[in-house]
Amino acid sequence: HLKFIFATTEPEKVIGTIRSRTHHYPFRLVPPGTLREYLREVCGREGIPVDDGVLPLVVRAGAGSVRDSMSVMDQLLAGAADDGVTYGMATSLLGYTDGSLLDAVVEAFAAGDGAAAFEVVDTVIEGGNDPRRFVADLLERLRDLVILAAVPDAAEKGLIDAPVDVIERMQAQASVFGAAELSRAADLVNTGLTEMRGATSPRLQLELICARVLLPAAFDDERSVQARLDRLERGAASGPAPVFTPGAPTPALGYVPGPDAHTPMAPPPPAPAAPP
Repeated sequence: HLKFIFATTEPEKVIGTIRSRTHHYPFRLVPPGTLREYLREVCGREGIPVDDGVLPLVVRAGAGSVRDSMSVMDQLLAGAADDGVTYGMATSLLGYTDGSLLDAVVEAFAAGDGAAAFEVVDTVIEGGNDPRRFVADLLERLRDLVILAAVPDAAEKGLIDAPVDVIERMQAQASVFGAAELSRAADLVNTGLTEMRGATSPRLQLELICARVLLPAAFDDERSVQARLDRLERGAASGPAPVFTPGAPTPALGYVPGPDAHTPMAPPPPAPAAPP
């Protein structure tokens, strides 16, 4: 018997007369964990050391496809030096943003530090990085933080694919934000990423995204109000409330009267009589 196997990534374009006479077997994408372990096995057989942060980048670039992931891995292995495939090499070749920049901007958002956030923007632009790629990677990071805030053991459940040290940093970052503030930041970054398509000044759009995230008080929508409440709750939880002791003197606020403030004043002299 002769069997014909027809593979396509666009099954919706196969005409009905052919589909009705064939068996259709849809192939699913390979889970990130399975694909990562397979790539680690391949690198082990090649005898080339690979940093822990490289494989998640390759899996992400392959988007669940074994063939595409292997093509990306082959490119990295071909350009590997004596020390193997490093994280810096992988980010530069694949065009992804270095994790330290994402950590810096997320921490700036959490602290409300505009100077630090715009310094990261300047580093991204001056370093020759694509602003759109930076925003896309930032959105991916905020997605991970939203999941970690809702599911603390998301890494164990396979919801997040990242090295252990990155997971620990993201858990610390998620604990600083409130759920509403994280959701609002992700929504603003997603909207900004859409607006950056075809924009003539990507840097300006990136700076506007940072400004919107840093200024929840400038918006009156529900998420911005909830984000302000999250910040107030974090501020109240970070320091003890002032305790007032009965009978203790109340601290003066503003104007403090002097010792002669309540001294009675002498009546004014009588006015001179008018001439006859």
